[in-house]
Amino acid sequence: MIEINDVSKTYAKGSVKAVDNISVEIRNGEIFGFLGPNGAGKTTLINTIIGYLEPELGNVSIDGEDITIENTQLRKKIGYVPQEIALYLELTAYQNLKIFGSIFDLKGNELEKKINEVMELVQLTDRKKDKVKDFSGGMKRRINLAVSLLHNPDIILCDEPTVGVDPQSRNAIFEMLHDLNKKGKTILYTTHYMEEAERLCSRLAIIDNGKIIAQGTLVDLINMLEQKETIKIQKTAFTQDKISAISDMGIISEHDFYYELIVNDKYKQHSKTFIRLEDEGIHNEFVQVSRATLEDVFLNLTGRSLRD
Repeated sequence: MIEINDVSKTYAKGSVKAVDNISVEIRNGEIFGFLGPNGAGKTTLINTIIGYLEPELGNVSIDGEDITIENTQLRKKIGYVPQEIALYLELTAYQNLKIFGSIFDLKGNELEKKINEVMELVQLTDRKKDKVKDFSGGMKRRINLAVSLLHNPDIILCDEPTVGVDPQSRNAIFEMLHDLNKKGKTILYTTHYMEEAERLCSRLAIIDNGKIIAQGTLVDLINMLEQKETIKIQKTAFTQDKISAISDMGIISEHDFYYELIVNDKYKQHSKTFIRLEDEGIHNEFVQVSRATLEDVFLNLTGRSLRD
């Protein structure tokens, strides 16, 4: 188990609190996601977990043992996939893996075996003699992942590992992570993409301004919303008279192609809603019930204002 206990980290001589009193437990064998907007503190937290940064307050432990910069043996339990491409572009994939493998004290036949294993896992065996500079963005990301797996870590930390990749490469990375999780690996995954968090993670923590503002399963998070369903009505079904006629049903907001109706308590039952809309000349084929998503939770908690 990874335990993050009251961790805080500041920059600029204490004036910028990147991580603010964060506590969370990550269970062995789960995929845990840290979801937050850019600048929320996700990468700083990851760097604290892997021991690259020392927190001013609190501690991070694995199975009861504190992670520190000096505790190299404990840090070997972790494989880190950084947000940036951390590879030597002028070298081949094989040469990169050989260099990084030596950092983990792998050598000889053992190193060759691990290189072949991870290249097969990331489906790039036939390209291992090619220079990394000639790889696509998705291929570089997969080699980044391969490097993190060379020493067979128990825990894999992925810091936004799909930035700038095509849908096929993103899907391949997801499948690889699922396969690794099935083999018992614990995976921590940071992202600001809702669909990634929904698809991958068994539990999530939403981070903003250095704080965890919510955590739990996807169902737990959605249940935090008072309004778990909304009614969407196509604009083609509406006139101004009809908007006025149903204004007593709840809150109506306008979007590009539809109006959204958040019904009040009187119309919580769908049957009442649809009967009333039909009575007002808004037919069922123009009406859709939308259930709340992780994005609804995220925007509700972090706001809709643009972030620089």
